[in-house]
Amino acid sequence: MDVRPGNDHSENVSGPVHDLGRLRIDRDRPGPAMARALKISIGIAVVAILLVVAVFFVLRRGGAVTVQVTRAEVTGAGGGAGITANGYVVARTKASVSSKIPGRLEYLGVTEGSRVRKGEIIARLEHEDYAAQVSQAEAELARARAALAEAETTRDQLQRDVARSQDLLARNLISGQQAETLASQLSAAEARVELQKAQVQSAEASLKVSRATLQNTDIRAPFDGTVLRKDAEVGEIVAPSVGGGLTRGAVVTMADLKTLEVEVDVNESYIAQIRGGQPARIMLDAYPDTSYRGSVRQIVPTADRQRATVLVKVGILQPDSRILPEMAARVEFLNEMSASGPGPALPSRIFVPGAAVHEEGGRSIVWVVRDGKARRQAVTAGPVSAGKREIRSGLSGGEQVVVAQSGTLEDGKKVTVAGP
Repeated sequence: MDVRPGNDHSENVSGPVHDLGRLRIDRDRPGPAMARALKISIGIAVVAILLVVAVFFVLRRGGAVTVQVTRAEVTGAGGGAGITANGYVVARTKASVSSKIPGRLEYLGVTEGSRVRKGEIIARLEHEDYAAQVSQAEAELARARAALAEAETTRDQLQRDVARSQDLLARNLISGQQAETLASQLSAAEARVELQKAQVQSAEASLKVSRATLQNTDIRAPFDGTVLRKDAEVGEIVAPSVGGGLTRGAVVTMADLKTLEVEVDVNESYIAQIRGGQPARIMLDAYPDTSYRGSVRQIVPTADRQRATVLVKVGILQPDSRILPEMAARVEFLNEMSASGPGPALPSRIFVPGAAVHEEGGRSIVWVVRDGKARRQAVTAGPVSAGKREIRSGLSGGEQVVVAQSGTLEDGKKVTVAGP
């Protein structure tokens, strides 16, 4: 081989010459397929987010909320009902009957619903020990009376002896000392008589106490009435006051059902409109289709500072055997002019359920449904009475007022009315 000086051996290699640096693989750059897949995934995610946001705003803005409504009630026009209050039927004459002394209940002769007369025995305690005390007191009285009779006999004999001694002393048949001795014995006998009289009185008093204690084992009805509840059973220990454990404080609870009345709490803002003798209409939850005539019997002269109410007692003018104590009742206090007959028209009053009024920013509002949409209406509301609030301004009566809703209400939001 002919090698010339100064020539690179590589220059004599036959064939094309390649740049090996261009053959290096770029591992950081994704392939075309992967890039297309990444772009599609990002597009799908963006579309999904846009759909979620759109659905959210559609549901929040355009979705209808289901609401329950009621009509704003107009009362009092032309002489209708006035203030309404809730309460319960109670008996003016009612008592928890207990024993006067502690003891074990031996006999109980009544049950719920039993009618009893005043003084009738309704229960009895075990009384053998008290009967024995009476017998002992009777024996003590007999002994005291016998001792008194003996002392009186001795005194009478000494009185005769003293009288004879005076005659004998006048005839000098006995000495003066003997006469004085008899006189002293007479004085002592008279003192013993007085002592025995006191003993007799003490024994008589003890006998009265024992007999009274024995009588107290009989538990009697304090008045004519009906037994409402049995508070104890035969065998239980009862006492005038509860002492804990198995001790019962009362045997039965009874009431005179002829004295039933209704007690209601009237908001103090309305109490000035209530008068003694004012006519009223009484409705019981047990008989919603029946109403009873009533009259205000008493306005209790004190208020409940916690609830801002005044207790009013309403007598029932139509007694009914179906009316029972503790029944829930509603009382409508009637305007006196409307109850007495035709007269000047009274101003109308508007009431809505108390739950329909909300407080927003220091003002009262109600939600009213108009043309299928909720509208915020500012009102001036009075205090709650029997679950209702008087609307003094802001409503004219008859509006559909929202009392409950399934979602958040906004002014102008579409609503679906459910219920009456």
